[in-house]
Amino acid sequence: QPQLVESGGGLVQPGGSLKLSCSASGIFFSEYTMGWYRQAPGKQRELIATVTSGGRTNYADSVRGRFIISRDNAKNTAYLQMNSLKPEDTAVYYCNAHRFGVDRWGQGTQVTVSS
Repeated sequence: QPQLVESGGGLVQPGGSLKLSCSASGIFFSEYTMGWYRQAPGKQRELIATVTSGGRTNYADSVRGRFIISRDNAKNTAYLQMNSLKPEDTAVYYCNAHRFGVDRWGQGTQVTVSS
């Protein structure tokens, strides 16, 4: 049974950092493009970062230069290092695994940036 489990969310002050993890099981992890999405209250879910099976990364303009996506195929885990966090980064963050038109989703983890 394919499963993605996010962890690492929480409350952080503006300017702080958090690292999210996405642990995958039941899929051939190394063959999937992994992505992080987020959804703020009242807004649509948005794609913020992806890393392909070959390690190529891409970022939304809103997070480029502050967030870093990475993956460890040996651990079946994807990461999102979030630095210089802003209140507008507050959202539920979702892990996504994409391959051949099929998407798998995690349950989401809340990130709140507030003083």
